Amino acid sequence: MTLILDYLTFGRYALHMLKKTLYRLTRVPAQDSGVLSVPQLTNEKGLSRRSFLKSTGTSFLSLAPLSWMGFSGKFGGFLGEEIGGEIIPSDLPVIQKGQKSLSFYNVHTGEFLKKCVFWADGKFDPVALKNVDRLFRDHRTDKVHSIDYRLLNLLHNIAQKLGAQKPIHLVSGYRCLETNNRLRLNEGYGVAKHSQHTLGRAADIYIEGYSLRKIGQIALNLKSGGVGRYDSFVHVDTGRIRRWGRMA
Repeated sequence: MTLILDYLTFGRYALHMLKKTLYRLTRVPAQDSGVLSVPQLTNEKGLSRRSFLKSTGTSFLSLAPLSWMGFSGKFGGFLGEEIGGEIIPSDLPVIQKGQKSLSFYNVHTGEFLKKCVFWADGKFDPVALKNVDRLFRDHRTDKVHSIDYRLLNLLHNIAQKLGAQKPIHLVSGYRCLETNNRLRLNEGYGVAKHSQHTLGRAADIYIEGYSLRKIGQIALNLKSGGVGRYDSFVHVDTGRIRRWGRMA
């Protein structure tokens, strides 16, 4: 019975390792952005999927049961950090004391930015800021604008207060004047003429697992700018302190 359990545990470990290796071979970074896009089913090493699985499976099956190696059966140290059911590769940066990082998912482009360390050694990281600018771009026109540092600090503080581990879902970041005017005049959206989005100072967000009410209340308590709650997201910005919508 112990031997059977050993092999079952080993099988789970082998499957996780196989998935992790496939992920690393098939993820494709978005060009010129440093932002990880949704993994594509391409194999940059030139291996066919069948031959890769065959060779990898053979290697795994040649290993001994895990209990013979003193393995405890818990996967944390081998497979990276598990966040919300998603395995985050262990080669992502480890956040050090005094650093600030954010994880984003752009709901329109499908791009992720995971554990982006935008503040370290007492200063903002210019490469990380460019990655954020790219992810926050106007997805309708592909125009990029610098994002206010204070907005990143605000989003970081919100995530910290929530204790959130999942990425911030970005509904709207930067919005160029052309897009803002079209939404305001032609499509009937409740868009301000002088929106903070056009200055790179606003974000419409939600985080899975947390109510919009709670996110909005934390943003209000931080007193860092405007907060508006809508049906499916919370607007936060670094303009003057004010509230509207369901936060009023």
